[in-house]
Amino acid sequence: MTKINVLIADDMQILRTGLKAILEKNDTLQVVGMAANGKEAYEFCQNAMVDVILMDMHMPDYDGAYGIKSIKNKFPNIKILVLSTFDDDNTVKAAVNSGADGYILKEMEAEQIIQSIISTYNGLSIFCNHIYKNISSRIHFSDIPSDTEKSFHFSTREKELIHYITQGLDNKEISQKMYLAEGTVRNNISKLLIRLNMKDRTQLAVFAVKNGLD
Repeated sequence: MTKINVLIADDMQILRTGLKAILEKNDTLQVVGMAANGKEAYEFCQNAMVDVILMDMHMPDYDGAYGIKSIKNKFPNIKILVLSTFDDDNTVKAAVNSGADGYILKEMEAEQIIQSIISTYNGLSIFCNHIYKNISSRIHFSDIPSDTEKSFHFSTREKELIHYITQGLDNKEISQKMYLAEGTVRNNISKLLIRLNMKDRTQLAVFAVKNGLD
């Protein structure tokens, strides 16, 4: 079985140690290192094989945003899952804009954290439900900047579809809003995700935030 190499970046030693013990109860995960801030996490990645990083956002000297940016710039294939106590707008947006692949809270159950790491490793964008809703609630499809619209050539219907997806509507609800067959909605969403090289709807919401749609 291939192990998922995990790096834990958090300024609290007791939390790092506790997380390590929890994660290694799962046969799929292997904690290969621990860091006290974003810079230490970046430096560790230069000398070790890391698949997923559990990254806190608020750390002294070099915070999570610094670590995410630095790591993503040099090691874009490393997945970074933010694990934070805070879910305020500024912290979430800093994580997303820095390139985080997901954002979960420390209050989650141990098994949820484990499954979030595995899902992030497999290419899914993982966000707590209320954080996802917080992101999507600030997105308006009519506000797509002209340069973004030009780059991706969004039609009016595609912008409407993006809007409903980021609002968290399912295919049936979207079909009712757009007066389309549910199968047509499903196919159009699949085509849109393929065009944008995205794996799921959450990545679409993150894309919207990164392009200034909030």
